[in-house]
Amino acid sequence: MTEKKKAAKPARDDKAAKLKRAAAKTRQIGDSIFVRDFIVDCNVGVYAEEQGVTQRVRFTVDARLARDVFTVDDNMADVPSYADIIDFIVALARAGHINLVETFAERIAEHVLSDKRIIAVRVMLEKLERGPLRGVEIIRPATRDAAREFGRG
Repeated sequence: MTEKKKAAKPARDDKAAKLKRAAAKTRQIGDSIFVRDFIVDCNVGVYAEEQGVTQRVRFTVDARLARDVFTVDDNMADVPSYADIIDFIVALARAGHINLVETFAERIAEHVLSDKRIIAVRVMLEKLERGPLRGVEIIRPATRDAAREFGRG
C-alpha cells in the first residue's frame, strides 16, 4: 500500500496562521478602511439646473471590517481594498445620471457590503456646487449595532 503524502505548507504560512490565530483571540473590534474627501465630477441631481451638467461631489466612505479580518503577513488578499471603493465610485459616476444623492449612497453601500468581510459602512456625499454645501450620510446595515460602529447610537 502507498500512502499519499500531504504537501507540506511553507513554514512562513504556518507562522502567519499561528500569529493570526493568536492576534484574533485578543481583538475585540474590527479595523476600518476608508476613502475620505474624494472629489468626482458627477451627473447627479433632480432639479432642472442639475440636468445635463456635472457637478463636483465629495465622497467619504468608512467601512468596518469583521473582527477576524486583518493581515499579519503583509498579504493584500487578506483584507478588502479601498482601491475597490474608489474604482466603484468612479465607475458609478461615469455610468450616467442619478437623480438623488441618496440613491448614489445606497449603491455605494450595497457594493461595499457585498464583500462579506465588511460588516458596516458609512457613506457621505456632499454636493460642492450650486448653492450651500448639502448632501446625505447613510449607515448600512441600518441597525443600532452598525450605528454604534460610527458613534451614532
